[in-house]
Amino acid sequence: MTNEAARPSTIDPTRRLGLFEAYGVEIELMLVDAGTLDVKPVCDELLETVAGEPAADIELGDITWSNELTLHVLELKTSRPAPSLAGLARRFHESLRVADPALARLGARLMPGAMHPWMGPLTETKLWPHENTEIYRTFDRIFGCSGHGWANLQSTHLNLPFANDEEFGRLHAAIRIVLPLIPALAASSPFQDGAAGPALDGRLMAYRRNSARVPSVAGLVVPEPVFSRAQYEREILGRIYEDLAPLDPEGVLREEWANARGAIARFGRGAIEIRVIDAQECPTADLSVVSAIVGLVRALTDGRLAERNLAKDPPTDVLARVLDRAVLDGERAVVEERGLLSVLGIRKDSAPLGELWARLLDAHPPNDPDREWTAALQTILDQGPLARRMLAVAGPDPDRDDLRRVAELLCRCIAEDVPLEGDAA
Repeated sequence: MTNEAARPSTIDPTRRLGLFEAYGVEIELMLVDAGTLDVKPVCDELLETVAGEPAADIELGDITWSNELTLHVLELKTSRPAPSLAGLARRFHESLRVADPALARLGARLMPGAMHPWMGPLTETKLWPHENTEIYRTFDRIFGCSGHGWANLQSTHLNLPFANDEEFGRLHAAIRIVLPLIPALAASSPFQDGAAGPALDGRLMAYRRNSARVPSVAGLVVPEPVFSRAQYEREILGRIYEDLAPLDPEGVLREEWANARGAIARFGRGAIEIRVIDAQECPTADLSVVSAIVGLVRALTDGRLAERNLAKDPPTDVLARVLDRAVLDGERAVVEERGLLSVLGIRKDSAPLGELWARLLDAHPPNDPDREWTAALQTILDQGPLARRMLAVAGPDPDRDDLRRVAELLCRCIAEDVPLEGDAA
């Protein structure tokens, strides 16, 4: 799922994976200078150092390292669909520790979070210059990739499988409902250009605008209600390809990954990829947010919230308005859409997203028998998403020293795999 050629060792590779039989997780991380914490565009050097030769991917057991659009971003992903989320945080963290010696030789270190607090993307962006350069150059020519919405963003992607059209329809419908709620748990990008930005989820605020030249590419970020592959290819992908054609006559971007909605169908993988999760401060926090999302999506797909008429789910523009408020205010954003609350089993006229998530996690808890994620999720419920805690550490009017202190704490969090506390010194 996260790797086109991946084959799970405990799952029959000859058949399509069904709902919630496996999970694919991808986490993007910044490479920064070990001293200044400025972005350091050395991903190709890191991969070559570890592989012993130039490489775009390195499979290291359960976790694979890959390049991304820019040279200062490293992606870690499950090498093959994982039959369970249990233990994945530990395996991600162990893989990160493998990188430490090579990073030290390059004068670099890893920094988590969804946006670099003071990167100037117009002057500091360096695109990946090796494999797939035609794709990257085409994106850059059409959209201009030296901006926050392209060059300064790190996310966590969650891939959920489906075996057929019927499963796709149910899964896609459930993800549409959950997607607008996610920034209340996951927002981690309150700073940009060396200052506090206007939103807790600055990454998604920039992401919504990054393909404005061709609006159909991202739509309203919340995907439209479609329930089959044929309908999806006709109403979503077909329109994207048609609108891109005058700018991309060679068809370089005529692929399903050109779709920039917050959740996209990957029919070649048999999965839906959720893209609106800001990267967190450590693997345990990333997997905690993922586990919460999986629990709610599952309840809406084949659990207690699944018995509903999907055609009567809230329309895309209504869900997009909820997402807009969540991007700005995270857990403090208020959901006033009674239709959405009803679908979620909430009998109230309105509810702040933080309160809503607390009720949903209580009613539909993630599968956490070993309590891997309980503490991290409780930190989010008690203190707000990572962005809220970063702001608490930085203070009301942060300067560069304040932002550097936050960045140092984030580096410590990922090194030790511990959540950031809002009262961290």
